[in-house]
Amino acid sequence: MTFLEIEDSDKKSWTFFGLKADYTFMDNKKKILIIEDEPGIADSLEYVLKTESFDTIWVQTGNEGLSIVGEKQCDFVILDIGLPDINGFEVLKQIRHASDLPVLCLTARVEEIDRILGLELGADDYVSKPFSPREVSARIKAIMRRGSSNTKTGDCPFIIDTNKRQITYFGQKLQLSRYEFDILSLLANRPGWIFNRQKIMDLVWLEPDESFDRTVDAHIKMLRAKLKAVRPDIDPIETHRGIGYSLKEGL
Repeated sequence: MTFLEIEDSDKKSWTFFGLKADYTFMDNKKKILIIEDEPGIADSLEYVLKTESFDTIWVQTGNEGLSIVGEKQCDFVILDIGLPDINGFEVLKQIRHASDLPVLCLTARVEEIDRILGLELGADDYVSKPFSPREVSARIKAIMRRGSSNTKTGDCPFIIDTNKRQITYFGQKLQLSRYEFDILSLLANRPGWIFNRQKIMDLVWLEPDESFDRTVDAHIKMLRAKLKAVRPDIDPIETHRGIGYSLKEGL
């Protein structure tokens, strides 16, 4: 008796212990969205990524990229900072408000402030032009290996599920508003970093110019109350008078 026989690869049928059935191969390739206005760079990236068994989508504007992200059509984003229609940092900011997709930024700028700003906005990595497409592919694989929708923030007692926009603190789920979630995620992902009010508004609010410094203070106050309800003995958010806020290290 034939244990397993592929009868027709085109018709996709098989026989197993004498039983005939159809099968369908699942396409498990990860889809990489490339938001890059220079065709030469995009072509070289697409070629290398396809040889590494990735699928690719290439668009030349930030608006096109945001549309694809909104439709959940990709697993990873390569984002050029210098786009013709929208500043790449603004695209990154909008991606972070909508999803937890891993993002690798490309830029022709080499200034340290641009690299830091990209990482503060939520980029997973940063590559300066000119670059090797093979290096970009290797970095994508490294990010995907360490990536997870459930992120335990180092030694901190927070688990952040950005897909569900849920934060667990000492094993208890917190009921958070949109801005409370974004502020706590920002602080918890970088313990010890001090963020002033304006920086928090720039990174969290879609229209920071329409908000006030005291709006941040009000949200921090609500966050502290919710965290204290779980662990009254711990105040994980530190106030740096005249500077800003941070999450305590070594919690």
